[in-house]
Amino acid sequence: MRKSARCAALAAAGLLALTSLTACADDASSGAGGGGDGKGEKVKIMVGGLDKVIYMPAMLTQRLGYFDAEGLEVELLSEPAGVQAETALVSGQVQGAVGFYDHTLDLQTKGKHVESVVQFSHAPGEVEIVSTRRAKDITSPKDFKGTKLGITGLGSSTDFLTKYLAVKNGVNVSEFSPVAVGAGATFIAALEKGSIDGGMTTDPTVATILQKKLGTVLVDMRTPEGSQEALGGLYPSSSLYMQTEWVNSHKDTVQKLVNAFVKTLKWMSTHSADEIAAKMPADYSQGDKTLYASAIKSTLPMFTKDGVMPEGGPETVQKVLKAFNPNIKNATIDLDKTYTTEFVKKAAG
Repeated sequence: MRKSARCAALAAAGLLALTSLTACADDASSGAGGGGDGKGEKVKIMVGGLDKVIYMPAMLTQRLGYFDAEGLEVELLSEPAGVQAETALVSGQVQGAVGFYDHTLDLQTKGKHVESVVQFSHAPGEVEIVSTRRAKDITSPKDFKGTKLGITGLGSSTDFLTKYLAVKNGVNVSEFSPVAVGAGATFIAALEKGSIDGGMTTDPTVATILQKKLGTVLVDMRTPEGSQEALGGLYPSSSLYMQTEWVNSHKDTVQKLVNAFVKTLKWMSTHSADEIAAKMPADYSQGDKTLYASAIKSTLPMFTKDGVMPEGGPETVQKVLKAFNPNIKNATIDLDKTYTTEFVKKAAG
């Protein structure tokens, strides 16, 4: 008998009517349990590119069995750009999104209350690549004028950061053309065809481009030092963010998610890139395990060890967004409402 029919039958028979009806309503309105014995609670999380190294903690947590250990049944979904993960979250398709923290600020200006519950990183993990054929012409972001620059998607964090690098170096956002080319194979194809002169992407795409000699690194933000140089401070990026209302009504489930992710971050900090690569799905290496491990090694410095928001990080993100985003420039943002350390502190304890 289907679950809905069973619930209706129980209610009609008067057997545990109140309990059964409540359970049916919960099933219809929520993708995750908030009570009971804590076993098999279902959560859907949209990731802005599951195979991107910057979002590696999502798949790695599943592969290490930490979701299962917390009694969670987590379904990881993937979209090529963080902005699409954001859309899935806000529309209620999923309960969580793994993407850049900066979306929480952007959404607050649109009346959407979303917060980061665990911070994976304190640097963007992004690299501005310039095509080999344009390497002599584009030697810094000052040369962005008149160029076509690849980003994952309009309104994505790669879009945000590219615009900031331009504005910081005296180029107006109207003086270059952002081109949505995704990541991985589509980004590489655009670079090969000359559809873009360069662009912002992450590993393992960066490693592949360098191996094929299709481009060179213009700005490297895979380390805290690189973030400091390019953006003027630590830049919290990859995170698990969720709608505040959902967080407040499902604290037990959120705590379990954060517990799992913090375990993963600690595990990553004590294992080599080769060991991490061995835990990931085989197809993520695209036939070159050595190159994939190298890509992980290059990006590892961006990750936190404890999931805690880096001090001063939210202020850096706000400064970056205010530089080019008129909505944020003219808005009053309550940074305290864009993230919480409530769950990571308990996970660490």
